[in-house]
Amino acid sequence: MPEIKVTPLGAGQDVGRSCILVSIGGKNIMLDCGMHMGYNDDRRFPDFSYITQNGRLTEFLDCVIISHFHLDHCGALPFMSEMVGYDGPIYMTHPTKAICPILLEDFRKITVDKKGETNFFTSQMIKDCMKKVVPLNLHQTVQVDDELEIKAYYAGHVLGAAMVHIKVGSESVVYTGDYNMTPDRHLGAAWIDKCRPDLLISESTYATTIRDSKRCRERDFLKKVHESIERGGKVLIPVFALGRAQELCILLETFWERMNLKAPIYFSTGLTEKANHYYKLFITWTNQKIRKTFVQRNMFEFKHIKAFDRSYADNPGPMVVFATPGMLHAGQSLQIFKKWAGNEKNMVIMPGYCVQGTIGHKILNGQRKLEMEGRSTLDVKLQVEYMSFSAHADAKGIMQLIRMAEPRNMLLVHGEAVKMEFLKGKIEQEFSIDCHMPANGETVAVTTNPSVPVDISLNLLKREMALGGPLPDPKKPRTMHGTLIMKENSLKLVSSEQALKELGLNEHQLRFTCRVQLQDPHSDSDTLNRIYTHLKSVLKGSTIQHLPDGTVMVESIVIKVSSCAEDANTKVLLLSWSYQDEDLGSFLSTLLKKGLPSGIC
Repeated sequence: MPEIKVTPLGAGQDVGRSCILVSIGGKNIMLDCGMHMGYNDDRRFPDFSYITQNGRLTEFLDCVIISHFHLDHCGALPFMSEMVGYDGPIYMTHPTKAICPILLEDFRKITVDKKGETNFFTSQMIKDCMKKVVPLNLHQTVQVDDELEIKAYYAGHVLGAAMVHIKVGSESVVYTGDYNMTPDRHLGAAWIDKCRPDLLISESTYATTIRDSKRCRERDFLKKVHESIERGGKVLIPVFALGRAQELCILLETFWERMNLKAPIYFSTGLTEKANHYYKLFITWTNQKIRKTFVQRNMFEFKHIKAFDRSYADNPGPMVVFATPGMLHAGQSLQIFKKWAGNEKNMVIMPGYCVQGTIGHKILNGQRKLEMEGRSTLDVKLQVEYMSFSAHADAKGIMQLIRMAEPRNMLLVHGEAVKMEFLKGKIEQEFSIDCHMPANGETVAVTTNPSVPVDISLNLLKREMALGGPLPDPKKPRTMHGTLIMKENSLKLVSSEQALKELGLNEHQLRFTCRVQLQDPHSDSDTLNRIYTHLKSVLKGSTIQHLPDGTVMVESIVIKVSSCAEDANTKVLLLSWSYQDEDLGSFLSTLLKKGLPSGIC
């Protein structure tokens, strides 16, 4: 049986470094190529030696697909294509193609220019890598080659995020990347066809969470920020430059406007100007409300939110600062955190998921003494708040997507093992489908039942309908009788008459014969009469004739009687029928083997 093989090189029972290898119908596809926020050594990038020990990846991969621009999904791309070596196509949506190189360059600056690391990709490598990108439009089917086709669907989550439907022949896989099933202030909800793939590969970051109402969370967030500002504190909100940042900026902007607040709000990165430029450019990827009001007012031009300068961190008085990156593992957000951590009036609000090993993860788990670089320790006195404004689907959202796509099998990635295990049980129980959750480097093989498409002639369909019976239902199989013709690699089911005509053949009749011995003391003609009477009483719905040539006919079945030469009481019945009446012929031979009832004249 054909099978689809899936091996995570990253994001297998883990969040970060998404990189999943899929083999389907003889094609090899890499889904995402990310880096891990929690590591600064070789574990930062996926282990590409799994694909090949030496040599380039080009001959092993048919294509690479990137779901969205977050670094845990695209951060290893230049390393893979330029340093390991891959020259094939890299597919991503237009917004991802525009924003991805900016984030990669920012990542390179922090790693190489600030930390002085070597063995890392250069600015030129980012440019060369992006030359290999083929942009995708939503709902457009793209032929990668003669057999492999891909189609992108809207995933919410961040600007340009897409789920992909991958198809080779009759086998198919859907990969979700990161997605969000609830619309927010600037993006719509994820959506996909009822495409019934053989396998759905879904993220499971919030596998055990069912989030409360969004409005409550927003009210809570504004209340906490407001209280902290009122008592003269500074509020740090670590975010990634795109996505939640815009969501929370829109929220605070409207709140400041409504409450007429004067405390400054800053955004700590030059990326934001570029980010907002791309939001304006790709306005069609945002939600309905923003698209509608775009002409009168652009939601991404903020009145109260100003660009941040490093010196502002030491200014007295309250302020709110959005700083990147979102997990406090490096960059400006970490610098500001170090400055403000010692004052209990201050507050840090973590608005999203934090990977193990990052400062964000440590403080959320209650650590109050942090070991920093150079063996120094940092006392954390400020208030630490966690408020999930994450744009990932929660458990309810994942179940909703399964109902939408109706997959035959399920595979979970991008989540923690314990939480995945819980969701796996729920999925198997509710949908009665197999659910897998491989670890990194572990291969799962999913057996597929390939369906062979067959065209059917209209005449045959009309004839079947005329015979009565229920109307065709795609979910219920129905038997049809016809002749299967294979012409130029396509199959067609037609009536036997049409097949003979098309192929220029003569019709041959096949008849089956069967001998049955019967004990009956009467003459041959009397025995035949008794058989005729017996069959009339048993087969009330069938056409039974007693013919002048000394035979009985039931539909196409002919019955003759002759006496045995050795014993006149032993009769030999000869039954003959065409293949159309095989079931009836078998039934009659079994019936007559039992003999004739004694009361029949």
